[in-house]
This record gives sequence, structure tokens and C-alpha cells, in this order.
Amino acid sequence: MGLIGDMTDWRKRAPLPVVDGGPLRLRLPRGAWVEYAWVDAAGEAFADPDNAQKSLNPWWPYPRAAVVGEYARHPLWQAPDATLKGTAHRLTWEGTVFPGTRRAIVYTPHGYTGGALPVYYVQDGVAFYRTGKLGDVMDRAVQAGLTEGAALVFVEPGDRNGEYYLNPRYLDFLTEEVMPRVEGPLVQASVRGLWGASLGGLISLFLGARHPELFSRVAAHSGAFIARPGATRDGVIDTTTAGEWLLEQLRDTPPTHLTTSLDTGTLEWLTGPNRRMAGLFADLGLDHQYREYPSGHNWVTWREALPEAFLYLQGGA
Repeated sequence: MGLIGDMTDWRKRAPLPVVDGGPLRLRLPRGAWVEYAWVDAAGEAFADPDNAQKSLNPWWPYPRAAVVGEYARHPLWQAPDATLKGTAHRLTWEGTVFPGTRRAIVYTPHGYTGGALPVYYVQDGVAFYRTGKLGDVMDRAVQAGLTEGAALVFVEPGDRNGEYYLNPRYLDFLTEEVMPRVEGPLVQASVRGLWGASLGGLISLFLGARHPELFSRVAAHSGAFIARPGATRDGVIDTTTAGEWLLEQLRDTPPTHLTTSLDTGTLEWLTGPNRRMAGLFADLGLDHQYREYPSGHNWVTWREALPEAFLYLQGGA
């Protein structure tokens, strides 16, 4: 039997071996939120029967959590829920750039009746809307007087890997299908931003950096910055050995037009690439913030990062 944990992401390395009756010692940071699962002799993961604490992980049923001390929460999450909430507008249409039915939720601030405001196009929209609760973050921040509101466009992917893995056609999808349904019919954009986690963070920084005429803000949580156009491994996109192609591109052509919020968990395989991306931004003097959280590649990390990212991009307190 073995143990797998989110410090290396699921199934990216062999499980840690466990001997029956023997101790398992791990060195972890204080305040860490650690996801893990047991692996049986056949290599199948299963939940720890002795731990009922689930993690905020919508992809698999077996992850369990262990907390070292107390995992810190942002004050916005500790405050009561906002009483003045925004409005959700649901959009559905048949895709042309990519096939299939497409969906988006446009969340506007409480009381919005028109006028220019920042518009953020958020990848993995349903997850950010339901699990991450980015709309709730905005409601809380606005009601607390920390910043002004924005329009959050939660865009749901079709083929997530195909659309987000450095695919320039994703810009065509945004400009030809999403933006015309949002800007004008529902909101007026003062500035535009892109927002995403993991592969969603990759495509957000990739497109945001290349198109100053469209985007001036980017939020990338645990950006999958191990990526190179066309790179595959074992028949799927390569996010482990493809190298840091986007870092090379931005070193040669710095995105001086962007305000960028970067963050990552310290217990995941993308910590190093995110640190190096943030280091490049610091060396170049670009407008950015970078934060780390003692957790892994999951919604525990990203949900905790949302308040700081929103406040930074909005210029809030």
C-alpha cells in the first residue's frame, strides 16, 4: 500500500511506500492543508477510512485532508456573507470556433444598471462560480467598501485541454462568440482581464501577454507554465516535461501593459515554474503581485487566493 499527496499532484510520481505498522514521516510547512489518498496493491486510489475530512476537490471522490496547525483564511472569507448580491445572467449558444453547446454566466455587481466597468473573462467558469465563489468574493469586497465592482464572465470550456493548452484559436472564441454576447447587450467594458487556474491560468497569461489591444489584467492561480505548443506525453498534453516555453517568450517580449496577479501552492509540482515566472516579472519591473499558500493544486489554494487577486487587480485596499 502507498500514499499519494498533492505535493506532487495526483499520479505524477510513484506513491510513497507504507509499511504496515511502521511510521510515515513527512516534513510539512506550518499551517499547511495537505490532500492525500491511499493506494492499494493494484494501484487504485481510495479514501482514508479513518479520516472523514474531505478536501475542496471536485475531480476525485477519494482525496482526504490533513491540516498542520491552522490553515489561514482571508478576512473576506471570515466575514459574514454579503447581503447585497450581484445578478447572474446565463448565456447558451451553439459554438462555431469550437463545436458544441457553449455556456457562460455573466455576474454583474449589485445595482448595476449600465456604465463602464472592468470585465474579467474567467476560464473554467462553473468551477469559479460554484466552487471558488468568485462572485461572492466580489460581493463581500464591494459591500465592505474595499473596491468597486466588476463584471465577471464565467466561461465554461468544451474540450478544456484542447482550448487552454496554448491554443491561439481560443482568442477567436472569446472575441467572436463571447464578447459580442457580453459587451453591449449586458455590460460596457472599461478594461478587460483574463482569469484562470492551472491550464486556465496558462491560456489567460498567454493571450493577455500577446494582446495589449484587448487585455490589461490577468489573474493566474497555479498557472500550468510547464507547457510548449504541440507538446504531448503518453498521448495527452504535457504539463510535466515540456519546459517553460511561455517564460522564454515573455523574457523576450515582456508584457509591460499587464497588471498581473500570480499565486501558487507550495505543495504542488508547479511551484517552481510559478516562482520563476514571478521572478521574471520582478526582474523586469512589471506591475504584478505574487503569493504562495501552504497547500496544493486544488480549490483550497485557489479559493483562498481569490480575495487577494481580486483586490489587487481592482486596485482595492
